[in-house]
Amino acid sequence: MSDRPGIEDLLRQLTPRVLGAVARRYGHFDACEDAVQEALLAAATQWPRDGIPDNPRGWLITVAARRLTDLLRTEQARQRREDTVAGWVLPDDWLAPPADRPAADADDSLILLFLCCHPALPPGAQIALTLRAVGGLTSAEIARAFLVPEATMTRRISRAKKRIKDSGIPFQMPPNEQLTERLGAVLHVLYLIFNEGYASTAGPSLQRRELAAEAIRLARMVHGLLPDDGEVTGLLALMLLTDARRPARSGPNGELIPMAEQDRSRWNAGDIAEGVALVSAALPCGPTGPYQLQAAIAAIHDEAPSADATDWPQIVALYELLMQIADNPVVTLNHAVAVAMVRGPGVGLDLLAKLDADDRISGDHRLPAVRAHLLEMAGEHEAAANSYNVAAKRAMSLPQQRYLRARAARLVDE
Repeated sequence: MSDRPGIEDLLRQLTPRVLGAVARRYGHFDACEDAVQEALLAAATQWPRDGIPDNPRGWLITVAARRLTDLLRTEQARQRREDTVAGWVLPDDWLAPPADRPAADADDSLILLFLCCHPALPPGAQIALTLRAVGGLTSAEIARAFLVPEATMTRRISRAKKRIKDSGIPFQMPPNEQLTERLGAVLHVLYLIFNEGYASTAGPSLQRRELAAEAIRLARMVHGLLPDDGEVTGLLALMLLTDARRPARSGPNGELIPMAEQDRSRWNAGDIAEGVALVSAALPCGPTGPYQLQAAIAAIHDEAPSADATDWPQIVALYELLMQIADNPVVTLNHAVAVAMVRGPGVGLDLLAKLDADDRISGDHRLPAVRAHLLEMAGEHEAAANSYNVAAKRAMSLPQQRYLRARAARLVDE
């Protein structure tokens, strides 16, 4: 079999399950993560040539366990040579390959998720490690998401794994009283994984369905664990309501189709119904958080029969509530668009000007892209074309680049 994209998708889906199985059995999370990465590399090399094995998960667990054995024996030998106390003691049954025994069917993704979000790690390390171990992103992909060099991100992940090792954290779900303190990081990580899947920050594809699907799967697991938490419910609703539009977001050649031009009959009605029900149940209960508000905004978009029928005043009101509790320039950007739809593009452009001094977004392609859209609405086509071209130069996603350049070219030709 030579379907490399299919193999890559499969490996990404299996990564947290294989890592969870190996870590549960052998401990040593940091060494297990290294061993699983080596097993994934071996699979990426061998499977396109030899075909996918009948039990790909078992194959990966076997290879990872053997790599782990080698790693730990090497470490023990090094420590003995340095006359230090061996930190890891191998049980006798490590000599038997794990393929000789049935692998547990348990999915340890949820344990991995909360393990990576342990308070012993700083927030940035929590997110980076979870994106690597649970989301299956490479160090390069995570580095792009954090806007740092790949070498910097690799060191950050290595330090996070060492902290996990040094802390002696057991591979198990934290007790109930510790769930809350880790929940914020867990939800933020899932949000980032979903966003990278729904709108890839770089590369040839507009979206990476397997990442979005994995984020939704994990969000469902967290919701099953904490069904009465409003923000957990809100995040799951937001993912479903957003992902419902995925079938209509791209054309036959992978080109980007903006929401206003999408065929809404292609939106997933089942996901919309579930998302609306979830956010409707969460909003009246307890304090309202940012994920619930974002889900409510997504629900208004999804329930509108057409772009022209969108309840923009209600969206403006929700964004203004969101801005009171979330200092996020993307929220401010989206609020400017909503205001422009209600009060005109000039007002929206005035609001955008305030973001030019915000280093968090001033260099992002989204700021000139939105400015171009509002300038186009105002009839300032030359300025809009220039802004679209600036946005295209900043964008790292090829479909986004093509879309932005096409908008600029169309305005020049008019």
